[in-house]
Amino acid sequence: MKLTGVELRRISLPLVSPFRTSFGTETTRDALLVRVVGTEAEGWGECVAMSGPLYSSEYVDGAIDVLRRFFVPALGGSVSAVGVAPALARFHGHRMAKAALETAVLDAELRAEGRPLARELGAVHDRVPCGVSVGIMDSIGELLDAVGGYLDEGYLRIKLKIQPGWDVEPVAAVRERFGDVLLQVDANTAYAVSDARHLARLDPFELLLIEQPLDEEDILGHAELARLIKTPVCLDESITSARSAAAAISLGACSIINVKPGRVGGYLESRRIHDVCVAHGIPVWCGGMLETGLGRAANVALAALPGFTLPGDTSASSRYYRTDITTPFTLDAGHLPVPTTPGIGVVPLPDVLAEVTTSTEWLPL
Repeated sequence: MKLTGVELRRISLPLVSPFRTSFGTETTRDALLVRVVGTEAEGWGECVAMSGPLYSSEYVDGAIDVLRRFFVPALGGSVSAVGVAPALARFHGHRMAKAALETAVLDAELRAEGRPLARELGAVHDRVPCGVSVGIMDSIGELLDAVGGYLDEGYLRIKLKIQPGWDVEPVAAVRERFGDVLLQVDANTAYAVSDARHLARLDPFELLLIEQPLDEEDILGHAELARLIKTPVCLDESITSARSAAAAISLGACSIINVKPGRVGGYLESRRIHDVCVAHGIPVWCGGMLETGLGRAANVALAALPGFTLPGDTSASSRYYRTDITTPFTLDAGHLPVPTTPGIGVVPLPDVLAEVTTSTEWLPL
């Protein structure tokens, strides 16, 4: 596709309620949107980096800088979606920025050709089951009220954020109150192998999984922990590519994998991770990073692939935003519809986008 330029647009969206994890508390989504403009179509991508380098080494200001100085100039004026990763391969890291740019090019290319992303990736479902991620709260009562509300809305799976001092007790309370609801926990690297005996106290609650209990670089530690507890170990931050997924599986470090497209460099690499996991009989599910409707649409398309057998964090727009920048995704019997129109299937609403935009920068090619 012949490109004429790339727009970097920063937006600020207040969250419906503060979202607290072991990394900190988010009250506003400070997001970077990437728009590529071609001679045949334009496309959008969303960078999922946070404001600071907390979840990973990436952050919004850094993503803007690396896109402006290195990635966009490296594309040149003509590129295909499959050519983005090779064009950027010599630059180390910055997978979230790479993913945003690749997604925007992919969106434009598919729009020009009249093909939806879901079909391009190999989706087999027209709707996907949805779970919800519940942050760390100030009290058990507040947690139970929140979980009850989400179940009343129709969510099919509950994920609880945990950390030392907020783990066994909240899990026990949710299990006691809500019975056999699909339940899992996410530690966001907050524990060490020496906590294995404590984490084994979660085994009686028959959780779907414990997500990323140890440091992202501690693959061998995860393999050891997996032998010491009965709850299935799922990796998130540790999985950055199909190669790292294959290595983790072969070492016995996980029996489930969370795929986040931004974390692994884009939707094409996400599909490769999916294929590796399917070949090894490892279930996958789609994680979330507080995406707007742009990122949510693409995540839903990915989650419609056959290996995504567990409900993901592809929640409705209202879970995070009172007003999304796209037509909102609405829960229907615990599911979200897979977009069927060309590209990622959604575009920003101009008036809303203008209202939440804090800066724009045009990079001609």
